[in-house]
Amino acid sequence: MTNFKKFVLTLSIGFIALMSEFVFHQPRLSFLVVALAGGVVTFSMLLGMIETIKEGKYGVDILAVTAIVATLAVGDYWASLMILIMLTGGDSLEDFASRQASKELRSLLDNSPQIAHRITEAGMEDIKVDQAEIGDLILVKPGETVPVDGDIVKGISSFDESSLTGESVPVEKTVGDEVLSGSVNGDQSIQFKVSKLAKDSQYQLLVKLVKQSEEEPAQFVRMADRYAVPFTIAAYVIGGLAWFFTKDPVRFAQVLVVASPCPLILAAPVALVAGMSRSSKNGIVVKTGTTFEKLEKAKSIAFDKTGTITQGKLHVDQVVPYGDISREEFLALAASLEQESSHILARSLVAYAKEEQISLREVDQAKEITAQGIEGLVGGRHIYAGKAREDLHIPEGYVSQQTSVYVSADGDFIGYISFKDTVRDEAPATVAELRKLGLEHIVMLTGDKASIAEEVAAEVGIKEVVADCLPQDKINRLKETASQERPIIMVGDGVNDAPALVTADVGIAMGAHGSTTASESADAVILKDDLSKVAMAVKISKDTMTVARESVLIGLFICLFLMLVASTGIIPTLIGAMLQEVVDTVSILSALRARSNRP
Repeated sequence: MTNFKKFVLTLSIGFIALMSEFVFHQPRLSFLVVALAGGVVTFSMLLGMIETIKEGKYGVDILAVTAIVATLAVGDYWASLMILIMLTGGDSLEDFASRQASKELRSLLDNSPQIAHRITEAGMEDIKVDQAEIGDLILVKPGETVPVDGDIVKGISSFDESSLTGESVPVEKTVGDEVLSGSVNGDQSIQFKVSKLAKDSQYQLLVKLVKQSEEEPAQFVRMADRYAVPFTIAAYVIGGLAWFFTKDPVRFAQVLVVASPCPLILAAPVALVAGMSRSSKNGIVVKTGTTFEKLEKAKSIAFDKTGTITQGKLHVDQVVPYGDISREEFLALAASLEQESSHILARSLVAYAKEEQISLREVDQAKEITAQGIEGLVGGRHIYAGKAREDLHIPEGYVSQQTSVYVSADGDFIGYISFKDTVRDEAPATVAELRKLGLEHIVMLTGDKASIAEEVAAEVGIKEVVADCLPQDKINRLKETASQERPIIMVGDGVNDAPALVTADVGIAMGAHGSTTASESADAVILKDDLSKVAMAVKISKDTMTVARESVLIGLFICLFLMLVASTGIIPTLIGAMLQEVVDTVSILSALRARSNRP
């Protein structure tokens, strides 16, 4: 039975009780109806309490149970009815608040693409998204959602990727660009070839993460449980002293009636779901409630380098000719030959030469040498471009410490071209922001060479670098983190980062272009390729936890004040039961503040 149905049933019982007493003048029947309902609720709550105690958790449901029993014992069954309405109404209110707070998360599931238009030789057919195969040609009409990931082969259009990345500005894409499932097409039809199956596409990955996050928020209630024991003791002490000094058991009941456990039961989970909603709107999926608590308390953070601190794309850094050859001639020979290669460095070099407006020449007899480079005839000269072979006779001082392509002409060394990964524009500001947020211990863990890693680290403001790391080395380094420097966050994007993301107290994956394995291993996923979202995730966590604590404490202090007032006998039990709903409403409205971006 849903909480709302329980609430309606309780109201119906209340109506029957009212009719029995004030219409049919049967107060005894009215008492029995309320007592029966109270007994059923009390028994079900006792069973729940036993289960939680077995799990080593101590909540505040015992206060509600005691209040029901106490008010029935002193014959104030209308107060018992109000407590029952408060409990079932509070649960319904929690469901409503949670639905409102998680609206953005659920919209992702509701908008999941179901149909794809596949183009075949026989024409176009509509298929289920999970029937799309890699290589299939898919049509996306104006205003439709892209069903699976792929690469555009025909058409130009703009795409709304806000549900995936949090970026509100549409992105224009043309032939050769990647389209992501879940993005919404603009006003032009496009055709693309499927590059990933539906189950591996970006949107389905996001849906899987959101489902995980919706299933696990209740873990966060453990924070509220820390307040439960002292609050329960305080309620019993105040109620007991009031009973002792006045010799009136009604005072005990009056105190317990206003000792509402709902700020503890409701405020923390509602704030959590609201924080998850806010994260989702900002392009960050946080999978579990405990992730917020760990992020808030984090003292250290470790970054992978390639694809995380840097863009993961190598660009030409230096063009270094040797001998009498000019820079332009040297670049023309090397780039012309590299036109024939599919290597990532070759593509980068050719693109750089075009930017430099170098005229490329025809190549004859081009031949790729496995794991070495490429050779061929350019303008009648035999050109080689690739690794530093022994027969190149590279002069002293011309051996680069960076990733480089060495070039020879007719067997003579004529220079080298070095490449480096470009640091993300937002990386230095992100590192500085994380320090402001309290993460003083920042380290880079990378499999790259120490000289390259240290140069990148210096550029972004990271002082500690651990280079030449294998995946196991990253795990060992994270495990060795001192207790006073924990919790530690790990940020990465590749398959090799997945074990480290699991090992860290909190794993954050750069999910926009990163590995699916890394995203599934992480506790939080950055959907937009933007490192600044890491700092935003920490900030949202701190805000969410602050709102949760404030909401719990606001409710508890109101309850404490009401208990003290009730101990004097000023607040009748019926009025006290009504005041509980006011406390619940204040706590929930306070918790919902976690939905909004705060200055």
